Amino acid sequence: MHKFSKIILGLLFLAAAAVAQPVETAVKVVVAPDHADWLYHTGEKAKFTITVLRNGNPVKNVKVDYEVGAEKMKPVIKQTATLANGSLTLEGGTLREPGFLRCTVIAEVDGKTYKRLATAGYDPEKIKPTVDNPADFDSFWEKGKTELSKIPLDAKMTLLPERCTENVNVYHVNLQGYGQSRLYGILCLPKKEGKYPAVLRVPGAGIRPYMGDMAKAEAGVITFEIGIHGIPVNLDPAVYTSLSSGALSGYQMFNMDDKDRFYYKRVYLNCVRANDFIASLPAYDGQNLGVQGGSQGGALSIVTAALDPRVKYLAAMYPALSDVTGYLHNRAGGWPHVFYRRNEDRKDFIATAGYYDVVNFARRVKAAGRYTWGFNDETCPPTSMYASYNVITAPKDLSLYLETGHWAYPDQHEEQNGWLIGKLKGK
Repeated sequence: MHKFSKIILGLLFLAAAAVAQPVETAVKVVVAPDHADWLYHTGEKAKFTITVLRNGNPVKNVKVDYEVGAEKMKPVIKQTATLANGSLTLEGGTLREPGFLRCTVIAEVDGKTYKRLATAGYDPEKIKPTVDNPADFDSFWEKGKTELSKIPLDAKMTLLPERCTENVNVYHVNLQGYGQSRLYGILCLPKKEGKYPAVLRVPGAGIRPYMGDMAKAEAGVITFEIGIHGIPVNLDPAVYTSLSSGALSGYQMFNMDDKDRFYYKRVYLNCVRANDFIASLPAYDGQNLGVQGGSQGGALSIVTAALDPRVKYLAAMYPALSDVTGYLHNRAGGWPHVFYRRNEDRKDFIATAGYYDVVNFARRVKAAGRYTWGFNDETCPPTSMYASYNVITAPKDLSLYLETGHWAYPDQHEEQNGWLIGKLKGK
């Protein structure tokens, strides 16, 4: 492997690890429901045990503030207590409808505060969506795909020699996307002559450069990792920082008052365009195509699989953009929390949501999927994710890592990647 590539891949691994899990501290706050699987039936009372440890031992006489309530809703219990022996078990109440009951704890030790939470699931498999399913949903997206199909691909590939390895060529790709947009991404292509399966990597929220999925390419899978903002993905990092705080700040809600102009229309259709590019590659085997991502990328994985029948497998981690109207029904809604302040008067936003919510794409997914998330996710509430998962009728598997929030253990990444590569290679 080229020295530069090794350095970049190492830095990316370290960055991913830093984001993936909370930083370890000498003081640890542990919160846990009294059911080992964190699952309850509606009406059943949950208890939560709070323990504060330092160097593995209970911290005596520690002060904690705790609150309990349905996730993202006003707490029904809000108390302060002193843990004489470093531990406390409290009655957390219950839920009368399927959903999630969360206990959030903040402990103060030597002037510093430490936060932890645990979330009990109440019959989550019975959670139903709140978002409307527009009668013309299918015709709306078929029209968009028809318009896209008439636009030339106009693919431009630029080899990035400094990122190539002995086995993989790496290209910066520039395509003609939906409307007047361009679509940019990083293609990692095995050098050895042959036919290969492929994976489309779709991004989480934000504006950033991309390096491509070299690991899968080294394993004999074509990978195409895309950005969604119509800008090259190999620029100086300062460019993305400026856009994040400037022109693209809050892009998640741009033009949400009009379903035909909403920001994500171009994004969703350009995911299909990315697959058009993959399908055009001589090295693609023409049959085995997967899509993968987390958070916003988890949402885009489901959306792409629903819009494009060429996708056979999808791997989604904690999908965003799911059942965003939950807040209008007194329960948690999905990222980007458009209706967190209710906004019942924004009928235009509500109408647009139905055409873009992951729930309505999940209803239409035919590809086999593997999904993973945790109950403690505060960015993509599990209530919202289950609203999408529960309507999927295609083959599906959910791998729960209960205590994770909006992050994943290395084990989860290994499981997702192993499952996807195995499916694509017929193992």
